[in-house]
Amino acid sequence: MEFTLTCFLLQEEKCLDLGPIQECSPIAGKQHGIQMLKENTHDLSLPMITPKQRKVDSENRSFKERWELDYFFIRNRDKPQCLICSQTLAVCKEYNVKRHYYSQHEKVYGQYTGELRIAMMNDLRSKHFDQTNAPPPSVPNEKAAVKASYVICEEIVKRKRAFSDGPFVKACAIKMARAFGNEDLAKHFESVSLSHQTVARRISVMDQYVNRKVHNVITNCAYFSVALDENTDITGISQLIIFIRTVDDNFETSEELLKLTSLQGTRKEDDIYNEVKCAVAEYGGFKKCTSIITDGAKSTVVKNLCLSTLLKRDGIECMMLHCIVHEEALIGTLLKMTDVMEIVIRITNLISDKKCALTRRRFKAYLEELEAAYGDLPLHKNVRWLSAGNYLSRFFSLRKEMYLFLMEIKCDPVLEESLIDGDFLSSLAFLTDITLHLNYLNKKLQEKDQQVSQLYNHISSFRNTLMLLKLNLLRNELTHLQSCNELFQEIEENGTTLDFSRFVPKIDILIDNFTQRFQEFNKMNSSFRLFNNPLNTNIANEEAKYQMELCEIQSDMFLASRVESGVPFFKLLPKDKYPNMRNLGLKMTSMFGSTYICEKAFSDLNYIKSKYRSSISNGTLQQILRLSTTNITVDIDELLSQLSH
Repeated sequence: MEFTLTCFLLQEEKCLDLGPIQECSPIAGKQHGIQMLKENTHDLSLPMITPKQRKVDSENRSFKERWELDYFFIRNRDKPQCLICSQTLAVCKEYNVKRHYYSQHEKVYGQYTGELRIAMMNDLRSKHFDQTNAPPPSVPNEKAAVKASYVICEEIVKRKRAFSDGPFVKACAIKMARAFGNEDLAKHFESVSLSHQTVARRISVMDQYVNRKVHNVITNCAYFSVALDENTDITGISQLIIFIRTVDDNFETSEELLKLTSLQGTRKEDDIYNEVKCAVAEYGGFKKCTSIITDGAKSTVVKNLCLSTLLKRDGIECMMLHCIVHEEALIGTLLKMTDVMEIVIRITNLISDKKCALTRRRFKAYLEELEAAYGDLPLHKNVRWLSAGNYLSRFFSLRKEMYLFLMEIKCDPVLEESLIDGDFLSSLAFLTDITLHLNYLNKKLQEKDQQVSQLYNHISSFRNTLMLLKLNLLRNELTHLQSCNELFQEIEENGTTLDFSRFVPKIDILIDNFTQRFQEFNKMNSSFRLFNNPLNTNIANEEAKYQMELCEIQSDMFLASRVESGVPFFKLLPKDKYPNMRNLGLKMTSMFGSTYICEKAFSDLNYIKSKYRSSISNGTLQQILRLSTTNITVDIDELLSQLSH
């Protein structure tokens, strides 16, 4: 090291003019040289020698236009960018550009020359600028994929489809996107998770969301009522469905599934009562409950220890009602007239037997040849009595054509004679007309968004209709019995008169049953009347707590001029001025009139838990039923926000 420094000082002697170097030891010579260098540095007349540094900016390197065609590069912010892979190079130098092209892309793109290379370059340029000028997505792709997954899962459960349909929907979406030539959209669809397990998790999360909303609705409601129904699913398990109807202070109603539970072992009154009590207890008990309505099953009708008795035993005061629609259906079965229906079904089976399709084809051709009013005879399944209304009407209309057809095929003389027998035809005509009247009543009872008072009005109106029909039959006036009137005029042309007064006892049976079976609702007749028309009610006949408020209501010029009735009218009443009347309106609005919503839910349950999905668990079944029947809208954005926190 000393020798190197000594040589360096000797070489710089001419420039520094340090004088002669005295002979000394290496260490002393080094120290002397350093000292002399420090003392004479200020006398330097020549610049210090510094190492040479590269300056890219001073080299005047610029992008060459020919690089676009030679190497598929463009200038992006004064730096070369590859059109093929979008990589940007740090230095604008042809060596770097050329090396990138030949090492990465020359094998594929070297084959393009001449006009074909120019076309390829233009195509790459257009794709590049389309991508760079595309607007940024409004929602991050991951969040959008999760949201899309929830939206599809909600649609799957609303339509009561199997969880395994998720991958099928995803595959269809991807193929549709590619069919439109949108590969980017297809990639987005591929990122959406819709596996069987994912669909189950999404549905569970949405069920929890709806359950929280239902809990808030019940907690904040003014009153509620409960509807329950019991039935057996396809696997033989007894299922109890409990629905709840709530009303808040603004008369906004909501009907939601409260609970679905399976009854293991025996199905006694205690079992049903404990399940109902447990379900309602989660939301504060029966304090706000106005009524409980059942379908009239064996386990819920009046017995020594019926559901009503069990409620009263625990000090729970709420009305026990029997479904109006179910009661009306039971009354209809009293007119079954099996002797008439037996012949009708035998003729139907003879013509429409699946084992002998030739007979039915011949019958349809025969009707077409005769230009009959109907082109075929519908199939009839003796499952529910009220389903026979339209069937009997068509059968009666085709009675002549069927008689001629049976005469032609010569199958059963008894059936042939029945179609020309006056007693049978008069019974058939009466059965057809009265069944159509019952069908019309049943349809009105099953209309949506009806208050219990409206359902009771339909029953009262039909009771009056029966009284009128009885009077008409006694006088043999058949204006309101279309089939009977048609047959009467037809037979009268042949010089014979039919006496339909013999069916008066049948009408009496209906009248008596309509009076007996609706006793619970008959007790509420005054409340229904007051709820429907408080302006014209007799104040003296009403309860004392309503009388003073009714005096003010009937004398109020604003209220007296209103045409609203029922709930719309009660919304007009101020809370502080008419508390008792508003309370009456809230109670009436909260009450179920039928268990139709339960029966509809059982139809959905049988569709969901079919022979192909019989192993579905009760918890999952409840989630699907709740989400498919709820009126609450699942806000996916709100749900995702809750999950992120």
